[in-house]
Amino acid sequence: MAFKNIICPVCGASCDDIQVELRGSKIVTKNACKMGNAKFWEIFSPHRIREPLLKESGSFCTALWDEAVDRAAMILVKAKRPLIFMGSETSCEAMQVGLHLAEFLGAIADSNSTVCHGPTAMGIQEAGRVGATAGQSKSRSDLVVYWGSNPLESMPRHMSRYGVYPRGYWTRRGRFDRTVITVDPRKSITARNSDLHIQLKPNTDYELLSALLTLLHGKKPHPSVEKVTGVSISEMEEMLERMLGCNFGAIYVGLGIASSFGKHRNAEAALNLVKELNNHTKFVIGALRGHCNVAGFNQIASYLYGYPFGLDFARGYPRYNPGEYTAVDVLREQDVDAALIVSADLVSHFPAACARYLAELPVACIDIAPCPTTMISQVVLPGVIDAMECDGTFYRLDDVPVYFQPFTGSPFSFTDSNEDTMKQIFQKVKEMKR
Repeated sequence: MAFKNIICPVCGASCDDIQVELRGSKIVTKNACKMGNAKFWEIFSPHRIREPLLKESGSFCTALWDEAVDRAAMILVKAKRPLIFMGSETSCEAMQVGLHLAEFLGAIADSNSTVCHGPTAMGIQEAGRVGATAGQSKSRSDLVVYWGSNPLESMPRHMSRYGVYPRGYWTRRGRFDRTVITVDPRKSITARNSDLHIQLKPNTDYELLSALLTLLHGKKPHPSVEKVTGVSISEMEEMLERMLGCNFGAIYVGLGIASSFGKHRNAEAALNLVKELNNHTKFVIGALRGHCNVAGFNQIASYLYGYPFGLDFARGYPRYNPGEYTAVDVLREQDVDAALIVSADLVSHFPAACARYLAELPVACIDIAPCPTTMISQVVLPGVIDAMECDGTFYRLDDVPVYFQPFTGSPFSFTDSNEDTMKQIFQKVKEMKR
């Protein structure tokens, strides 16, 4: 059976033109990149978690669904300060339940953006953002700047669907109507396919952005900026000349900005540069969000509680202070005593000290396949794959909500989706609290 217009649940591009054909226990995809194709194959993966698991005497044994949900709820109820971590490969509806659960328990609520584009979100809070939808950039942009990103490897279809190659209303010749600039310390594949590669030294994004702002204001930056950044002033002038000469420019920032020295100040400087460029031509800026719904948590948390990530409900109302209430920090400071982790592998991606402390805590997790986080958990609940087995909402990299529908159903009789699982846990928590 064949299905069309399926949304891919891998990266922030959320490609909505995937074709899927089910052939018994095999799946054939069209239009998906290698990452997307591998994701769709997870439906039939022999490694998939298909029944609840409880850890007894250091080893896992299968359990009844109600027993596992009870144990997960008990872990949260007994904790004085639990952490609820909502990964990005689940729906906004599940994230909303997780946030309400955190509020009910007085817990910490966080998501992948805390170690991803959290600094970019903080920069937007400081400076604001001149943004646009992916469709606007596709139709209008004749200059594309990839700053601290390598989309040909990290988001393979961005350039072909939104950024560089598609033919828009005002860019009818596609790539031939566009200039591509890459700002990256490495000579990446994207840099080699660009018209201009600004090869700055690592961790000097802020200095380069400040120098471009200085040039934009009609002044010469101090000559020492060349030694600091590794970029000559003449190269900066050439880059700025191209930016000022375009009709519609789009800057796509990656984790190269968010994770280098300066953090959110880098993003703030980039956002201010774009605001200043709009005095001369039309310019927009956006983040290449690496995970399919990492932007979703920022949106849901912001409209529910006013803050994009790292929320602390210990006092009964939300508090926000990155560096204190974010997941890495509360684990490093050993400031939580239990965790519920949904669709995320913290042990693999967090600092070793955080992973070491997490292994000492009672942990419940919802996931589709074994990983280091499931190995240290006391309760493992099988996850449902969003956009394939259940419906819901993702936020695309340009903060546009995209509703997805499944092409097959949940493989489990005990839950329809991760949202349903979260609701069952929440209900049990309420009953135990009474």
